[in-house]
Amino acid sequence: MATTRLSFKLLKARNSARRRTTSPRRTPGNGGNPETETYATGSNAPTTGELQLEISIGRRVKLLRQRLQLTATELAAEAGLSPGMLSKIENGGTSPSLSTLKALARALNVPLTSFFADFEERRDCSYVRAGQGVLIERRGTKSGHRYELLGHSISGDIVVEPYLITLSEDAEPYALFQHDGVEFLYMLTGKVIYRHADKLYPMSPGDALFFDAGAPHGPEELLERPMTYLSIIIYPRA
Repeated sequence: MATTRLSFKLLKARNSARRRTTSPRRTPGNGGNPETETYATGSNAPTTGELQLEISIGRRVKLLRQRLQLTATELAAEAGLSPGMLSKIENGGTSPSLSTLKALARALNVPLTSFFADFEERRDCSYVRAGQGVLIERRGTKSGHRYELLGHSISGDIVVEPYLITLSEDAEPYALFQHDGVEFLYMLTGKVIYRHADKLYPMSPGDALFFDAGAPHGPEELLERPMTYLSIIIYPRA
């Protein structure tokens, strides 16, 4: 019962915070000008503020240490630092000197510049004009399935592949797709019975399907052709 009450309190606090952030925030002195009001997204994704240099360096040091499967004590000893100092660095609580960063770089066997990678990271953006997506050959291509890649992720821990899929008049059913990650479908035109594992879903314009792509899936019955749907595939970067 204690867990239930705690969850309810957390949910209530989150909803309250969301109401505050989704309400327009007026900058003092702007007279309530709608052009200067800001709005928050409805997503639960954490907000990304300006990253402080100390925090950025600390995160990078910790990530590199964990990749080498070193404990904080082991890295501190290798770099000639106290465990307490390394803890402050990893938590962004102090600004390490250049000599300290050099010692950490030697201990981690990385270039000094790697500590600044996150701070100087550029945010990806992919822009594709209508009809100019890259045509991709996939297993369903021979069955009359046309795949147009609408963008790509350049960096990061995950790969996102948005496709516009068109099934022509002579397209054939193919329900044996199977791959890593998750997939989101949004039906645009036509009608299809879509299979995921042992279940079938009728899909018409406006219908959406989100599923684990590790199970066999694909269009089982093509009811109304030609048809188009948006497919977004997300999986970890190798």
